[in-house]
Amino acid sequence: MLLDTFGRRAVDLRVSLTDRCNLRCTYCMPEEGLQWLAKPDLLTDEEIVRLVSIAVRDLGVREVRFTGGEPLLRPGLVGIVDACARLEPRPELSLTSNGIGLSKTAAALRAAGLDRVNVSLDTLDAETFFTLTRRRRHEDVLAGLAAAEAAGLTPVKLNAVLMRGVNEHEAADLLEWCLEHGYELRFIEQMPLDAQHGWDRSSMVTAEEILALLGERFALTPEATAARGAAPAERWLVDGGPGRVGVIASVTRPFCRACDRTRLTADGQVRDCLFATTETDLRGPLRDGASDAEVGELWRKAMWGKKAGAGIDNPEFHQPDRPMSAIGG
Repeated sequence: MLLDTFGRRAVDLRVSLTDRCNLRCTYCMPEEGLQWLAKPDLLTDEEIVRLVSIAVRDLGVREVRFTGGEPLLRPGLVGIVDACARLEPRPELSLTSNGIGLSKTAAALRAAGLDRVNVSLDTLDAETFFTLTRRRRHEDVLAGLAAAEAAGLTPVKLNAVLMRGVNEHEAADLLEWCLEHGYELRFIEQMPLDAQHGWDRSSMVTAEEILALLGERFALTPEATAARGAAPAERWLVDGGPGRVGVIASVTRPFCRACDRTRLTADGQVRDCLFATTETDLRGPLRDGASDAEVGELWRKAMWGKKAGAGIDNPEFHQPDRPMSAIGG
């Protein structure tokens, strides 16, 4: 069991498979990209499966989400999913992706045992997509969403970040489009996790603003608090339901008290928080011959010292050195 001193139990594991990405989103990384991890530094497919196995079998993890960078760039992804789907007890398996390449892999991932996907899409306009991502791949993302739905990777969830002066005017259009296609939309406040360290609170579109923009077209009814559980998104029924929309307000409405996540980076480091400034190495002990029990104990100790909150509003807050692409969503 992965407990901390505040009584929280981590049952949701986020596994980054690579720090590489085929987009260059302005709120994530510079146009030229980043210095990627060297291949020897990355966990092998077998090491990933072993660590997930320890987490599921010995530490009480029930949900595993594969992230990146862009996880579809990991050559062994289907095999990793297949191996993790065979674990006992079987965890729920999901994937967070930018959707590029999903049209070619959705069916294979579903057959391997993947349960569902979250796809990032911030705009319905191809030119705005290019402005935000510096790549002309909008149609590929739309095709990936359709393929995920057709393959049964449902519910398909769509993640959107609104940028002031760029796409915040599309909030209601995005929701209407998702309702028409049966996707579950989640708006995410822009977080201080960009590689450039250029995040500015004043430019962030807040949860309150997002709800106001949606309220111009839709009637939103808050879902019961109990239904949220440890989920990061606050959810609202749209026009009485059954459609829903969520807002993940990591900055203005932090949900740290209910956090149930533990994170594993692509190079084998445990992070107890998305905004953590320290990590615990599992790759080294794993390669030095540590037993599963020894690795599990290191993981427990790493989570035991988790702070009460991310502290974004604290004057002493320091943005992590690693950007989101190197941490995993």
